[in-house]
Amino acid sequence: MPEPIVIVGCGGHGREIFGIIAAVNEAGGELWKVVGFLDDAPAEANLRRLERLGAAWLGPGDLLAQLDARYVIGIGDPRIRSDVAAALAPHGRPAARLVHPAATVGPDNELADGVVLFAGARVTTNVTLGRHVHLNQNSTVGHDSVLAECVQVNPLAAVSGDCRIGRAVLIGTNAAVLQGRTVADRARVGAGACVVRDVDAGRTVKGVPAA
Repeated sequence: MPEPIVIVGCGGHGREIFGIIAAVNEAGGELWKVVGFLDDAPAEANLRRLERLGAAWLGPGDLLAQLDARYVIGIGDPRIRSDVAAALAPHGRPAARLVHPAATVGPDNELADGVVLFAGARVTTNVTLGRHVHLNQNSTVGHDSVLAECVQVNPLAAVSGDCRIGRAVLIGTNAAVLQGRTVADRARVGAGACVVRDVDAGRTVKGVPAA
């Protein structure tokens, strides 16, 4: 019997996660039943897009407290995702872990609840992914790296081996974090940047080398 799940956030990222759930169900049987989407202020355009998907907007995020379902946060901005995760935690509902069938997860990794791996994501070995970490399409995380809660790794980005990525960090599209580097909490690495030295908390860096 499929387990009920709700997606928090009906923007593009949330609707992409709807597609991941469909792919997981197709590959492994009906594992999940999407009850619907929660969103405090959905745009009219997104509500129309949900309708075309055959999915329903249920109401604001606080409604999670009344639902007997797991949840996944479908919000791409890691700082907002972190704030939403904190707001949802008191409701006591468990977060789902979603791995697209076209993602690759090697041996001896730790994936916390709320982790989402998109199609083509690669996790090698001895990697730790904290709660609500999202690895987008064709991104990679190398050996012995640790990603704290709510990290967002955008498409085609690469986190090399033995890196430390802090809470609610954004690694932009096609960016690279070189071996052994640390990117501290709530920092942002711009698209196409190459991180060759540690990045302090809250900073935004861009360029090659990133600065």
